[in-house]
Amino acid sequence: MKTRLNITNGESAVSKLRQAGVQGEIIPWQDVLHEGPVNASLSLHDLSELRALFIAERGWDDFAHVSGSFGQRDRTLANLDRFGEIVLWFEDDLYDQLQLLQLLDFFARTRDRKARLSMIVVDGYLASLTPAALAELEPKRAAVTEQQLDLGKRAWAAFGSADPSAIERLIDTDTSALRFLTPALLRHLEEFPDRSSGLSRSEAEALRAIESGHATPVAAFLEVARHQPSIFLGDIVFYWYLERMSEGATPLVTWKDGSRVVAPRGKEDSREFVTGELQVTDLGRQVLAGKQDWQRLNRNSRWLGGVEIKPGASGWRWDSTAKALVRA
Repeated sequence: MKTRLNITNGESAVSKLRQAGVQGEIIPWQDVLHEGPVNASLSLHDLSELRALFIAERGWDDFAHVSGSFGQRDRTLANLDRFGEIVLWFEDDLYDQLQLLQLLDFFARTRDRKARLSMIVVDGYLASLTPAALAELEPKRAAVTEQQLDLGKRAWAAFGSADPSAIERLIDTDTSALRFLTPALLRHLEEFPDRSSGLSRSEAEALRAIESGHATPVAAFLEVARHQPSIFLGDIVFYWYLERMSEGATPLVTWKDGSRVVAPRGKEDSREFVTGELQVTDLGRQVLAGKQDWQRLNRNSRWLGGVEIKPGASGWRWDSTAKALVRA
Protein backbone atom coordinates (compact mmCIF):
# COMPACT_ATOMS: atom_id res chain seq x y z
CA MET A 1 0.00 0.00 0.00
CA LYS A 2 1.37 3.41 -0.98
CA THR A 3 2.11 5.94 1.72
CA ARG A 4 0.64 9.40 2.14
CA LEU A 5 2.43 12.72 1.65
CA ASN A 6 1.45 15.59 3.96
CA ILE A 7 2.59 19.13 3.08
CA THR A 8 2.28 22.00 5.54
CA ASN A 9 3.63 25.48 6.24
CA GLY A 10 6.63 24.99 8.54
CA GLU A 11 8.53 22.93 11.08
CA SER A 12 6.20 23.81 13.99
CA ALA A 13 3.20 22.45 12.11
CA VAL A 14 5.22 19.38 11.05
CA SER A 15 6.00 18.67 14.72
CA LYS A 16 2.36 19.02 15.76
CA LEU A 17 1.14 16.75 12.93
CA ARG A 18 3.64 14.10 14.04
CA GLN A 19 2.45 14.42 17.63
CA ALA A 20 -1.09 13.93 16.35
CA GLY A 21 -0.08 10.64 14.76
CA VAL A 22 -0.78 11.78 11.21
CA GLN A 23 0.21 8.96 8.89
CA GLY A 24 2.77 9.21 6.11
CA GLU A 25 5.63 11.51 5.18
CA ILE A 26 5.34 15.16 6.37
CA ILE A 27 7.27 18.00 4.74
CA PRO A 28 7.25 21.79 5.33
CA TRP A 29 6.91 24.23 2.41
CA GLN A 30 8.48 27.08 4.36
CA ASP A 31 8.85 30.03 1.99
CA VAL A 32 7.95 33.63 2.85
CA LEU A 33 6.40 34.23 -0.57
CA HIS A 34 4.81 37.56 0.39
CA GLU A 35 8.32 39.08 0.28
CA GLY A 36 10.74 39.01 -2.61
CA PRO A 37 10.43 38.17 -6.31
CA VAL A 38 7.98 35.52 -7.50
CA ASN A 39 7.84 34.83 -11.24
CA ALA A 40 4.86 32.52 -11.76
CA SER A 41 6.10 31.48 -15.21
CA LEU A 42 9.21 29.76 -13.80
CA SER A 43 9.46 26.05 -13.14
CA LEU A 44 9.39 24.90 -9.52
CA HIS A 45 13.16 24.29 -9.61
CA ASP A 46 14.02 27.68 -11.10
CA LEU A 47 11.70 29.57 -8.77
CA SER A 48 13.15 27.72 -5.78
CA GLU A 49 16.63 28.89 -6.78
CA LEU A 50 15.40 32.47 -7.17
CA ARG A 51 13.69 32.34 -3.77
CA ALA A 52 16.74 30.80 -2.09
CA LEU A 53 18.92 33.59 -3.47
CA PHE A 54 16.52 36.26 -2.15
CA ILE A 55 16.37 34.69 1.31
CA ALA A 56 20.17 34.37 1.46
CA GLU A 57 20.66 37.98 0.32
CA ARG A 58 18.47 39.12 3.22
CA GLY A 59 20.67 37.16 5.62
CA TRP A 60 17.73 35.06 6.80
CA ASP A 61 19.48 31.79 5.95
CA ASP A 62 22.57 30.43 4.25
CA PHE A 63 22.08 29.93 0.50
CA ALA A 64 23.40 26.37 0.50
CA HIS A 65 21.09 25.43 3.37
CA VAL A 66 17.90 26.99 2.04
CA SER A 67 18.61 25.88 -1.53
CA GLY A 68 19.22 22.34 -0.28
CA SER A 69 16.01 22.42 1.74
CA PHE A 70 13.96 23.64 -1.22
CA GLY A 71 15.66 21.08 -3.46
CA GLN A 72 14.73 18.25 -1.11
CA ARG A 73 11.07 19.24 -1.00
CA ASP A 74 11.02 19.72 -4.81
CA ARG A 75 12.51 16.25 -5.35
CA THR A 76 9.71 14.83 -3.22
CA LEU A 77 7.18 16.39 -5.60
CA ALA A 78 9.10 15.03 -8.57
CA ASN A 79 8.47 11.48 -7.31
CA LEU A 80 4.74 11.47 -6.66
CA ASP A 81 4.36 7.85 -7.79
CA ARG A 82 5.45 6.82 -4.29
CA PHE A 83 2.27 8.26 -2.78
CA GLY A 84 -1.34 7.15 -2.79
CA GLU A 85 -2.60 10.43 -1.33
CA ILE A 86 -1.30 13.97 -0.89
CA VAL A 87 -2.80 16.10 1.89
CA LEU A 88 -2.27 19.88 2.00
CA TRP A 89 -2.45 21.27 5.57
CA PHE A 90 -2.63 25.06 5.58
CA GLU A 91 -4.06 28.14 7.31
CA ASP A 92 -6.12 31.17 6.34
CA ASP A 93 -3.41 33.87 6.41
CA LEU A 94 -1.42 35.39 3.55
CA TYR A 95 1.77 33.41 4.28
CA ASP A 96 -0.09 30.10 4.02
CA GLN A 97 -2.47 31.03 1.23
CA LEU A 98 0.41 31.89 -1.09
CA GLN A 99 2.11 28.57 -0.36
CA LEU A 100 -1.19 26.83 -1.03
CA LEU A 101 -1.56 28.67 -4.36
CA GLN A 102 1.91 27.60 -5.45
CA LEU A 103 1.07 23.99 -4.68
CA LEU A 104 -2.35 24.10 -6.33
CA ASP A 105 -0.72 25.58 -9.43
CA PHE A 106 1.87 22.79 -9.41
CA PHE A 107 -0.74 20.05 -9.06
CA ALA A 108 -3.00 21.68 -11.67
CA ARG A 109 -0.12 21.27 -14.14
CA THR A 110 0.75 17.72 -13.03
CA ARG A 111 -1.69 15.87 -15.22
CA ASP A 112 -0.10 12.44 -14.75
CA ARG A 113 -0.64 12.55 -10.98
CA LYS A 114 -2.41 9.41 -9.79
CA ALA A 115 -2.42 10.16 -6.07
CA ARG A 116 -5.61 11.52 -4.49
CA LEU A 117 -5.20 15.20 -3.58
CA SER A 118 -6.87 16.38 -0.36
CA MET A 119 -6.85 19.60 1.62
CA ILE A 120 -7.37 20.86 5.17
CA VAL A 121 -7.36 24.65 5.61
CA VAL A 122 -8.01 26.00 9.11
CA ASP A 123 -9.22 29.40 10.23
CA GLY A 124 -6.39 29.91 12.71
CA TYR A 125 -3.03 28.28 13.36
CA LEU A 126 -2.15 24.63 12.99
CA ALA A 127 0.73 24.82 15.48
CA SER A 128 -1.60 26.19 18.17
CA LEU A 129 -3.98 23.23 17.90
CA THR A 130 -3.64 20.27 20.23
CA PRO A 131 -2.60 16.92 18.77
CA ALA A 132 -6.10 15.68 19.57
CA ALA A 133 -7.70 18.53 17.59
CA LEU A 134 -5.44 17.82 14.62
CA ALA A 135 -6.28 14.13 14.80
CA GLU A 136 -9.97 15.06 14.62
CA LEU A 137 -9.35 17.19 11.52
CA GLU A 138 -7.56 14.45 9.61
CA PRO A 139 -10.60 12.34 8.65
CA LYS A 140 -12.45 15.52 7.61
CA ARG A 141 -10.03 16.28 4.80
CA ALA A 142 -11.79 17.03 1.52
CA ALA A 143 -10.74 16.10 -1.99
CA VAL A 144 -9.38 19.06 -3.96
CA THR A 145 -11.76 19.88 -6.79
CA GLU A 146 -10.98 20.86 -10.36
CA GLN A 147 -12.53 24.25 -9.57
CA GLN A 148 -10.04 24.75 -6.73
CA LEU A 149 -7.14 23.68 -8.91
CA ASP A 150 -8.18 26.08 -11.65
CA LEU A 151 -8.67 28.98 -9.22
CA GLY A 152 -5.34 28.25 -7.56
CA LYS A 153 -3.60 28.25 -10.93
CA ARG A 154 -5.18 31.56 -11.97
CA ALA A 155 -4.49 33.20 -8.60
CA TRP A 156 -0.85 32.09 -8.63
CA ALA A 157 -0.44 33.52 -12.14
CA ALA A 158 -1.96 36.83 -11.00
CA PHE A 159 0.25 37.00 -7.89
CA GLY A 160 3.38 36.27 -9.91
CA SER A 161 2.51 38.72 -12.68
CA ALA A 162 4.24 42.07 -13.28
CA ASP A 163 0.75 43.61 -13.44
CA PRO A 164 -0.80 43.58 -9.93
CA SER A 165 -4.17 44.71 -11.31
CA ALA A 166 -4.50 41.05 -12.37
CA ILE A 167 -5.07 40.31 -8.68
CA GLU A 168 -7.90 42.84 -8.52
CA ARG A 169 -9.50 41.34 -11.61
CA LEU A 170 -9.28 37.88 -10.05
CA ILE A 171 -10.84 39.10 -6.79
CA ASP A 172 -13.75 40.51 -8.78
CA THR A 173 -14.59 36.98 -9.94
CA ASP A 174 -16.05 34.16 -7.89
CA THR A 175 -13.29 32.99 -5.50
CA SER A 176 -15.56 31.05 -3.15
CA ALA A 177 -13.86 27.76 -4.05
CA LEU A 178 -10.96 28.95 -1.86
CA ARG A 179 -12.74 30.71 0.99
CA PHE A 180 -9.69 32.52 2.44
CA LEU A 181 -8.17 33.61 -0.87
CA THR A 182 -9.72 37.07 -1.31
CA PRO A 183 -8.91 38.40 2.20
CA ALA A 184 -5.34 37.14 1.85
CA LEU A 185 -4.80 38.77 -1.55
CA LEU A 186 -6.32 42.05 -0.34
CA ARG A 187 -3.84 42.01 2.53
CA HIS A 188 -1.08 41.51 -0.04
CA LEU A 189 -2.26 44.56 -2.01
CA GLU A 190 -2.13 46.65 1.18
CA GLU A 191 1.65 46.14 1.13
CA PHE A 192 1.92 48.32 -1.98
CA PRO A 193 3.00 51.90 -1.20
CA ASP A 194 0.19 54.06 0.16
CA ARG A 195 -1.02 56.71 -2.26
CA SER A 196 -0.12 59.60 0.05
CA SER A 197 2.61 58.40 2.43
CA GLY A 198 4.40 55.81 0.26
CA LEU A 199 4.38 53.40 3.22
CA SER A 200 3.11 49.86 3.10
CA ARG A 201 0.47 48.96 5.66
CA SER A 202 3.05 47.00 7.68
CA GLU A 203 5.52 49.90 7.63
CA ALA A 204 2.87 52.40 8.72
CA GLU A 205 1.65 50.11 11.50
CA ALA A 206 5.23 49.61 12.70
CA LEU A 207 5.83 53.36 12.95
CA ARG A 208 2.50 53.91 14.72
CA ALA A 209 3.29 51.14 17.20
CA ILE A 210 6.66 52.67 18.07
CA GLU A 211 5.21 56.18 18.25
CA SER A 212 2.50 54.98 20.66
CA GLY A 213 5.06 53.63 23.12
CA HIS A 214 5.78 50.08 21.92
CA ALA A 215 9.40 51.05 21.64
CA THR A 216 11.31 47.77 21.48
CA PRO A 217 11.35 45.73 18.26
CA VAL A 218 9.56 42.81 19.91
CA ALA A 219 6.91 45.08 21.49
CA ALA A 220 6.33 46.81 18.15
CA PHE A 221 6.07 43.45 16.40
CA LEU A 222 3.49 42.16 18.87
CA GLU A 223 1.46 45.38 18.61
CA VAL A 224 1.38 45.19 14.81
CA ALA A 225 0.39 41.52 15.01
CA ARG A 226 -2.49 42.45 17.33
CA HIS A 227 -4.08 44.50 14.53
CA GLN A 228 -4.03 41.69 11.93
CA PRO A 229 -7.24 39.72 11.34
CA SER A 230 -4.95 36.85 10.29
CA ILE A 231 -1.33 37.05 11.45
CA PHE A 232 1.03 36.25 8.57
CA LEU A 233 4.14 38.30 9.33
CA GLY A 234 7.07 36.70 11.13
CA ASP A 235 9.42 38.61 13.42
CA ILE A 236 12.47 38.21 11.17
CA VAL A 237 10.71 39.88 8.24
CA PHE A 238 9.30 42.58 10.54
CA TYR A 239 12.79 43.40 11.81
CA TRP A 240 13.90 43.73 8.19
CA TYR A 241 11.14 46.32 7.69
CA LEU A 242 12.61 48.31 10.59
CA GLU A 243 16.05 48.09 8.99
CA ARG A 244 14.71 49.22 5.60
CA MET A 245 13.10 52.26 7.19
CA SER A 246 16.33 53.10 9.00
CA GLU A 247 18.68 53.02 6.01
CA GLY A 248 20.33 55.93 4.25
CA ALA A 249 20.34 59.64 4.94
CA THR A 250 16.58 59.89 5.49
CA PRO A 251 15.65 57.32 8.17
CA LEU A 252 12.10 57.07 9.46
CA VAL A 253 13.11 55.09 12.55
CA THR A 254 16.34 54.82 14.55
CA TRP A 255 17.54 53.64 17.93
CA LYS A 256 17.10 56.11 20.77
CA ASP A 257 20.68 57.33 20.31
CA GLY A 258 19.99 58.11 16.65
CA SER A 259 21.98 55.19 15.26
CA ARG A 260 20.78 53.04 12.40
CA VAL A 261 18.71 49.91 13.04
CA VAL A 262 20.36 46.77 11.67
CA ALA A 263 18.37 43.55 12.03
CA PRO A 264 20.05 40.33 13.24
CA ARG A 265 21.23 37.96 10.55
CA GLY A 266 20.45 34.25 10.60
CA LYS A 267 21.09 32.64 13.99
CA GLU A 268 22.90 35.72 15.27
CA ASP A 269 22.17 36.49 18.93
CA SER A 270 19.33 39.02 18.88
CA ARG A 271 18.78 39.64 22.60
CA GLU A 272 20.29 43.11 22.51
CA PHE A 273 18.37 43.93 19.35
CA VAL A 274 14.90 42.93 20.55
CA THR A 275 15.24 44.80 23.86
CA GLY A 276 16.73 48.02 22.44
CA GLU A 277 14.53 51.13 22.29
CA LEU A 278 13.44 52.62 18.99
CA GLN A 279 12.23 56.07 18.06
CA VAL A 280 10.35 57.49 15.09
CA THR A 281 12.24 60.42 13.55
CA ASP A 282 10.69 63.79 12.71
CA LEU A 283 10.73 62.71 9.09
CA GLY A 284 8.99 59.47 10.03
CA ARG A 285 6.18 61.42 11.65
CA GLN A 286 5.86 63.63 8.55
CA VAL A 287 5.64 60.55 6.32
CA LEU A 288 3.02 58.98 8.58
CA ALA A 289 0.99 62.18 8.32
CA GLY A 290 1.22 62.11 4.51
CA LYS A 291 3.32 65.29 4.40
CA GLN A 292 6.29 63.45 2.91
CA ASP A 293 6.41 60.51 0.50
CA TRP A 294 8.56 57.57 1.57
CA GLN A 295 8.81 56.34 -2.02
CA ARG A 296 10.48 59.60 -3.05
CA LEU A 297 12.96 59.32 -0.14
CA ASN A 298 13.56 55.58 -0.12
CA ARG A 299 16.44 54.35 -2.29
CA ASN A 300 15.72 50.61 -2.24
CA SER A 301 13.49 48.44 -4.39
CA ARG A 302 11.09 45.91 -2.91
CA TRP A 303 9.51 42.95 -4.67
CA LEU A 304 5.89 42.01 -4.03
CA GLY A 305 5.18 38.85 -5.99
CA GLY A 306 5.85 39.60 -9.63
CA VAL A 307 6.05 43.39 -9.13
CA GLU A 308 9.23 45.32 -8.44
CA ILE A 309 8.42 48.43 -6.38
CA LYS A 310 11.13 50.87 -7.41
CA PRO A 311 12.00 54.09 -5.58
CA GLY A 312 10.35 57.23 -6.90
CA ALA A 313 6.97 58.85 -7.29
CA SER A 314 5.73 56.71 -10.18
CA GLY A 315 4.42 53.16 -10.01
CA TRP A 316 1.61 51.23 -8.37
CA ARG A 317 0.07 52.66 -5.20
CA TRP A 318 -2.62 51.48 -2.80
CA ASP A 319 -5.56 53.79 -2.19
CA SER A 320 -6.74 52.77 1.28
CA THR A 321 -9.96 54.81 0.95
CA ALA A 322 -11.02 53.27 -2.36
CA LYS A 323 -9.49 49.88 -1.43
CA ALA A 324 -7.92 49.75 -4.87
CA LEU A 325 -4.62 49.99 -6.71
CA VAL A 326 -3.90 53.20 -8.62
CA ARG A 327 -1.14 54.22 -10.98
CA ALA A 328 0.88 57.15 -9.67
